[in-house]
Amino acid sequence: MQNRFTSIIVGCAVALTCVISNAAQTSAQDRIVVDSPTYTFIPMEIDVDRPAAEVWARVGGYCDIGEWFGIGCTMTSGTEGEFGSVRSVANEVLVGRTELSYTYTQTPREGRPYNLYHGTLEARPVTATTSKLVYTLIYDNSMLADDAAREADRARRLASFTRALENMKILAEGGTLPSR
Repeated sequence: MQNRFTSIIVGCAVALTCVISNAAQTSAQDRIVVDSPTYTFIPMEIDVDRPAAEVWARVGGYCDIGEWFGIGCTMTSGTEGEFGSVRSVANEVLVGRTELSYTYTQTPREGRPYNLYHGTLEARPVTATTSKLVYTLIYDNSMLADDAAREADRARRLASFTRALENMKILAEGGTLPSR
């Protein structure tokens, strides 16, 4: 009985030592939580010469991003347009939806700090025959090296999503995108 009790104590001590050693080896870089996040947002919009409902019908599907962003998109979980559905683009999860909008998030990834990335796309009515597409990104940019890196990241995202909005406008107004 005494030997069995001693074996259990020794086993627990060895396990605890391994856990503490592993935790000590985990650097701040490996942590998913950022100590002092700095959230930034990028609001973008473009006028469209079509009613918002028509615009949304043409470019508002969750995987329509494949066409107007020029990337592949498939549903990897759930059903197109349903809460909690996941598209193959960065494993983005649909977390909010209205009749003319949706919001998605990117989930945490192994070995990378979580930046709380969210995007919202909306077709907003302006008049009975016109609308605007509004795309807003929000994320934590504190893990970037410095202000220059943060500005370069913002400029890159702004350029990419501005092109996407221009493509959505072309499609919503009945045009076709140029060949890639």
